[in-house]
Amino acid sequence: MDLRVDPSLPTPPSRQIVEAVLDRIAAGVVKPGDRLPSVRGLAAEALVNPNTVNKAYRDLEALGVVEGRSGAGVFVRAEAPALARGERRGATLELLKGAIETAVGAGHEPAALAQRVNQWIAEAGIPSNGVPSQARNHEVSVTPRSARGRAAKLLGSEPGSVRGGA
Repeated sequence: MDLRVDPSLPTPPSRQIVEAVLDRIAAGVVKPGDRLPSVRGLAAEALVNPNTVNKAYRDLEALGVVEGRSGAGVFVRAEAPALARGERRGATLELLKGAIETAVGAGHEPAALAQRVNQWIAEAGIPSNGVPSQARNHEVSVTPRSARGRAAKLLGSEPGSVRGGA
């Protein structure tokens, strides 16, 4: 599943796993009926304790996104894509709203921010249906760290990003 947990983030590791799985389901990388990695397998990959993965899987089950099948593993439910999109859209829109409020508070012009966001969308090659081509090809890697990087770029705190009027 190519999932990494960033221990430097304030977000608990189990929540990072939940968000990463939801993002992959929302993007169509992980589909209904797919079996998620075993608890031990994902723990080894993400470099976390198996109890952390177990908690993440319980949280995903509580959201109605996955179901555990005794002796068979954890599987993505048919309703998962809609649930994952709803859960992640709400969370990511709140992050974007906060980033925009911070940027405007730091002196960025709202029109310049809107132009910059549209530019990034175009540069990412995101078509009108909103699904990047790499997501359709199952190559997307959405992690809390990449979302943090996009927020930092929006706020102008990365090298090469625009400050002041944009």
